[in-house]
Amino acid sequence: MTFLQDLAYVSLLGFPLIGYLGVFSYLLLVGTATVSPLTRRRIVKIPMRIHFRLAYLTLTTVHAILALAVYLQSLCP
Repeated sequence: MTFLQDLAYVSLLGFPLIGYLGVFSYLLLVGTATVSPLTRRRIVKIPMRIHFRLAYLTLTTVHAILALAVYLQSLCP
């Protein structure tokens, strides 16, 4: 049971793994949000399938972080 908690708080370069997942999730969210204005203003031609894949990755990453947070909170009294 403590495997997920240990994994979430593994320190990589002085920062826990769950922090890197949060930063990654935020960057995916910003990337997903910028695809539409860039395409609409014809600055860059980005296919909609890329937008949908970014959105899917964002949702799964956010879901994983929230699920891990709830699980870790239930383990800690």
